[in-house]
Amino acid sequence: MGAVDRLHTTRMTENTVIHTGFGAESTIWDVAEGVDLCGRRAIVTGASSGIGIETARALAATGAEVMLAVRDTAAGERAAVDIRGTTGNQAVRVGRLDLVDLDSVREFVAAWDGPLHLLINNAGVMALPSRVLTDRGWELQFATNHVGHFAFTGGLHDALAAGAHSDAEARIVSLSSRGHLRSPVVFDDLHFDERLYDPWLAYARSTSPPAPRWSSRSTTTSSASDARRAAHSTWGWVSPANAPHVAGAGGNRPQARIPALPEELREPFLDPAHDA
Repeated sequence: MGAVDRLHTTRMTENTVIHTGFGAESTIWDVAEGVDLCGRRAIVTGASSGIGIETARALAATGAEVMLAVRDTAAGERAAVDIRGTTGNQAVRVGRLDLVDLDSVREFVAAWDGPLHLLINNAGVMALPSRVLTDRGWELQFATNHVGHFAFTGGLHDALAAGAHSDAEARIVSLSSRGHLRSPVVFDDLHFDERLYDPWLAYARSTSPPAPRWSSRSTTTSSASDARRAAHSTWGWVSPANAPHVAGAGGNRPQARIPALPEELREPFLDPAHDA
C-alpha cells in the first residue's frame, strides 16, 4: 500500500489519494510482482480486449479466479483460452454481460454465486461519431459507461459484502478518463435531446465514475476513505482517471472511426499492458 494524502474540498468532505509508486511506464507485471490472490474471486467487464484482457491476465497470473464479463462471448472465450495458456490458471470463465441491457445485467447478477472480492468496471464505449439511443431511449455512451456499471455494481452488493466479510477484502475499481473534466453530468439533458450531440462531451459525461452509496452496516461507499470507516468490513472504491484507452474503446461493440481527440487529451497512447 502506498502513502495516502487526504484532501478536503467544499464538494467532498474527504478525498483520498493513494500514491502507489507506479507510473506511466509501469506494466501490469510490475504491479503484480509478489502479489498472491489465490482464493480471491474477480470480475472484469469488457475483458476480451485492450486493458480488460490484460487486467484479467494479471489477476489470473496472481492466482485469482477470474470471470470475463463480456458482450461477445465468442471473443470472451478466445480471450479466456489465451489467458489460461499464458498464466496456467484454469479458473478463468466467461459470462455474457451487455451493460446497455438491464435484463442482461440482472441475469448475470442472478447467476453469480458466492463472494466477490474484486470488481473491475472496465468496459466502455468512446466518442461515438453520431448519437445512438438504446431501446430505453438512453444515449449509448452514458447507458454503457455509467448507468450499466452503476446497476451492475449495485446488483453485486451482497456478493461484494460477502467478500468483504470473509478473510479477504472487497475492492471496486471503476475505470474513468481525464476526459470527464470536459463536462459534468448534465442531468437536465442526459441524452442530448435538447442540445446538439457532441461525441466528446457525451463521452466526458459518461466517464464520471458511478458510485453507489451503501449503508455502513454492511459495506460502503464511494471512496476509499469512507470505506475505511465502515463497520465490520474491509472495503475500497478506486476510480483511476486513465487517459482514453483506444485499444479497448469499442467495448466489443462495432463502431465507426473515433473522431479526432481534443487537444487536451492528446498524448502518446500506451499499450494495454501499460495502461492496465
